[in-house]
Amino acid sequence: MDKKYLDKYRIPSNRLLGWDYGNSGIYFITICTGDREHFFGNILNGEMYLNEIGKLADTLWIDIPKQFPFIELGKYVIMPNHIHGLLTVETQFIASEITANLNQSEAINCVSTVGGFAGSKNPLINKNISRVIRWYKGRCTFEIRNIHANFSWQTRFYDHIVRDQQSLKNIEDYIEANPFNWLDDKFY
Repeated sequence: MDKKYLDKYRIPSNRLLGWDYGNSGIYFITICTGDREHFFGNILNGEMYLNEIGKLADTLWIDIPKQFPFIELGKYVIMPNHIHGLLTVETQFIASEITANLNQSEAINCVSTVGGFAGSKNPLINKNISRVIRWYKGRCTFEIRNIHANFSWQTRFYDHIVRDQQSLKNIEDYIEANPFNWLDDKFY
């Protein structure tokens, strides 16, 4: 094993240690454009006006449950340079989807042959938030670069696991008020 870098250049994860992001729950997601460039439109008098790229980002966000039936959309807002949204993961749907039309031995083989270098934690094969965001960002990038060749996202995304109804209400209020509070927004 090469000990040259000794994890010196390893970027720490933003994810909650020990939490399985495929668990049922509500996740508050924030995704920013590269260099926080204003690609999606403008805010006038506290209201967001989407441009062509913003409308495309909106359409693809709405398409998430079509691509991932275990996801339910909550409130969301597309801002000039970022997106805030609530995504609900339904694990009961995931379990039934995996084993649908499989007998017991096929279901066990399906689960046990999953792997690759990341093993069972591979986000490309598991049904979790990272896979959803990877699809969304990739799809947006592909489509938007037909309009604006220099479009990019920041490499990561922010998530917050919603733990109770009061937190959910606070986040929903924050999302709704985000365009109105744009001049005070840290992403402005």
